[in-house]
Amino acid sequence: MLYNISNIKKELKDLANLKYERALIGMSAEFQYVFSLLPAIFHFHDPKIPGYINEDTPHGIAYYHLPHEIEKQLKNDFGFIPTANAAKSEISALYSMGSTCSIGQSVQSDLDIWICIENNLSESRKQTLLQKCRLVEQWAEKQQVKLTLFVVNADRFVNKHHECLMGENCGSAQHILLLEEFYRTANLLAGKYLLWFAVPYNLTINNVSHPTYEQCVNALVELKLVNREEWIDFGPLTGLSAEEYFGACLWQLYKSIDSPFKAVLKTLLLEAYSWSYPENRPIAYEMRECIQKSETKKNIYLDSYYMLLDRITKYLIEIKDLERLELIRNCFYLKVNEKLSQPNKAASWRRDVLNNLVKKWNWSEQRITKLDASNTWKIQSVREMHEILLHTMMTGYRNLLNFGRRNNLDSLISPQDLAILTRKLYASFEVLPGKITTLKLNISNDLQEEVLTFIHVKEDRINRAGWYVYNQKPVLESILGHQYLEYSKYLVKLISWCYFNGLISDTTEFYYHDADDRDNSKINRFISDLKEYFPIIVPAATEEQLYGPCEIRHLAIILNLENDPSSNLELEYEISKNVLNYGKKELSLVGSIDLLYRNSWNEIRVLHFSGSLCVLEAIKTLLNRMHKDADLPNPIEIFCYSKYLSIEIKQQIKKLMDECIELRLTTTQNNFTQVKPLRIDGSSWYLFFERLGVSFHQFENAVDFYGAVSNNKVQGRPLNILDETDELPKEIDSVAYEGIIQFFFEDTNSGFDLYILNEHNQVEIYRNCNGTKENMVKDINDFYVLSDDRFTFTTSSSVNFNLPQFYQITYNDVGKREIFLLN
Repeated sequence: MLYNISNIKKELKDLANLKYERALIGMSAEFQYVFSLLPAIFHFHDPKIPGYINEDTPHGIAYYHLPHEIEKQLKNDFGFIPTANAAKSEISALYSMGSTCSIGQSVQSDLDIWICIENNLSESRKQTLLQKCRLVEQWAEKQQVKLTLFVVNADRFVNKHHECLMGENCGSAQHILLLEEFYRTANLLAGKYLLWFAVPYNLTINNVSHPTYEQCVNALVELKLVNREEWIDFGPLTGLSAEEYFGACLWQLYKSIDSPFKAVLKTLLLEAYSWSYPENRPIAYEMRECIQKSETKKNIYLDSYYMLLDRITKYLIEIKDLERLELIRNCFYLKVNEKLSQPNKAASWRRDVLNNLVKKWNWSEQRITKLDASNTWKIQSVREMHEILLHTMMTGYRNLLNFGRRNNLDSLISPQDLAILTRKLYASFEVLPGKITTLKLNISNDLQEEVLTFIHVKEDRINRAGWYVYNQKPVLESILGHQYLEYSKYLVKLISWCYFNGLISDTTEFYYHDADDRDNSKINRFISDLKEYFPIIVPAATEEQLYGPCEIRHLAIILNLENDPSSNLELEYEISKNVLNYGKKELSLVGSIDLLYRNSWNEIRVLHFSGSLCVLEAIKTLLNRMHKDADLPNPIEIFCYSKYLSIEIKQQIKKLMDECIELRLTTTQNNFTQVKPLRIDGSSWYLFFERLGVSFHQFENAVDFYGAVSNNKVQGRPLNILDETDELPKEIDSVAYEGIIQFFFEDTNSGFDLYILNEHNQVEIYRNCNGTKENMVKDINDFYVLSDDRFTFTTSSSVNFNLPQFYQITYNDVGKREIFLLN
């Protein structure tokens, strides 16, 4: 066994050197510079070196020996000359992880590094080390290298520490599976070896078997087969439970928003792992056994991405899923990004491996050429790949849900992390009637079109009535037989889809064919207004925003783009200037309204209203999407495309909207209803501003109207309390929001009261509930997580990720109620 331990160290050292060299091959000079300097930057700490904070910043890597060429670089580039006793050893090791050092590494790959420590730092000094990491990341960014540094304590996995889910941190979504990924992909840059690789894969030493990993480690130390100080121990993988697969799958779906090809591979790996459950034999186990048997040449020297592909391939062949097998091969090829159809003079081990794979897969030159040109793909190809990827991800997600049901699992993920993850997925993937679907593959550099033609089809034609867009000029020969890019019943949504997906540039030519012979010059004005008002790229929604109620941010109110009643007016004979009840005929001059907005979850929505009551319908819908504590959309822009009286219409509608928003956000909290009368198209209408929403009604006479107000029983009133014995706490009004289920807990002497607002702000009240809130939240979450109802359509490509929100009602020092999101 002594020979085996020394041999394991040699195998680990040789593998680390080989993978380090591979990490540098084919990469930019900037990447090579940052990658090679990182150990020295964390070993030494000096004002001349990037990342300096103060003298007490933790530094020094155990067993680090400064290479001569790095010493020269430190002197030449920073004027730093290290001394023999310059460093302590407060950092146990630096490991790269992820695709770095594997065939999956490409020039676009990020660099993820774990700074490993072992319970030797106080919390304040750990925070100082984290600050240094941020400074080093900023230095790397100036070198055009995307570097992310993680300070990881060796006991994180043994003691199940979870940081809040922020940025790259997976929070409680992954635990042992994250450790498995680390063991599978980690490569030593400096410091101690990973003890896990030294523990016999069968827990047997000198023919003596040990029941647990910990006992086997103790035996290795007692027999003096390992010097404990030379190794860092993150613990075993034996805690891998079935419950963790679901959270890990959600995390990969979350990551797929920005890195779809990598996330598809990882999601399918999770599915493959769950397929063999309860036997847990992840790839890291296979790697360890190969290292201990000196079989490190297997799978192109235990390449983590190659072994990932191999495991998924075997699984998909076993279940006879050849469709997804072809997709993961595409994803793997695009992730490696070697472009085999293009000549490359420099030798590349990645290229050689990929050449062998595509020959084995019997790929044609045409297929390879198409994949190699992915950065020039236009919207048709990008959307085709987007649909395939989304279908594959959701199929994997559904399979893992079925796995969870079969094993009667609870999700281990915390309610807060679950809310953040699912809401991000909801905002990115959920397909809704008024939502603009944006295709974010990060694959093509340019989706802009030279020409866009919008064609309107009337109701009595064979094709669906509405608007179609083509990337062809409106020449019959060009359009016939040519597939349209997108369809929408309403023009604003179609143009917005083109704009937010990057099809419209400053030089795009626009053409229109409208069977109704409308003035289409206003469409050009709308596109110009859209480009000026709505930025395409905005900061990502923060976790705080995703955990909170959705709020409207950028709002554009678009008047009369499709239907303009003013076009046939005889202005000189009109007396009344009320644009909603204009002239002798009392006409409403607003024939169509489109609400286009981006919300705090970064969804883009379009709502269309037409006809004489479109103003009332738009006001009701808009205000019911504002909870009372919401910030005002800033700014609210009104675009009017009327032929006549455009300025008057815009001014009066803006004044009306401002008044209604003010009433909505300041409605009295003592359950009184405020009413705003309006004369529209010759009829009298009343807007009712109630505690939880807005409605509108028409009454034949004053008696009916006053009777309805006094009895507070207007038909269709949003507030419907099933328990009439008590009032709904008025503080709930501040966060009541249509479109999401909300649960409010209020502690009592004998338990707690529960108020539930459904998607329509209808209320149910339950008094003196037993049990614990924590269990109830968990049960509710698990119900929604594992419910078949979450698949909103017949295909597996659509899942309702919009989980409920939970609040706690508390009392402050002066006995006043306050509401907080429940963590």
